[in-house]
Amino acid sequence: MSVDGALACAVVDYSSGMLLGAAGGGIDLELAAGGNTEVMRSKVKTMQMLGLDDAIEDILITLGKQYHLIRPLAKSSDLFAYYVLDKSKANLALARRKLVDVGDALEV
Repeated sequence: MSVDGALACAVVDYSSGMLLGAAGGGIDLELAAGGNTEVMRSKVKTMQMLGLDDAIEDILITLGKQYHLIRPLAKSSDLFAYYVLDKSKANLALARRKLVDVGDALEV
């Protein structure tokens, strides 16, 4: 939440869609956790159908007023971090870098 423009963040269990931890607000993070689990599942399924032997680094969803970032955690493939940023205040490059740092450092 220390990144400029950060509105909310969460750690989500990819296998169940459950919210494991959250900070911030402005949106229903439990609902967002479940919905973004479906985004992750859909992307993984599409990659499999395309025969891509690769891994998701992050997924960026750009809305009119917000950025939504989804990033699988390096140390736990069944968890992902989720960031909601105010588009008018956030520096997307710095936010993505911070998400990498947090994901690498997070112990579960």
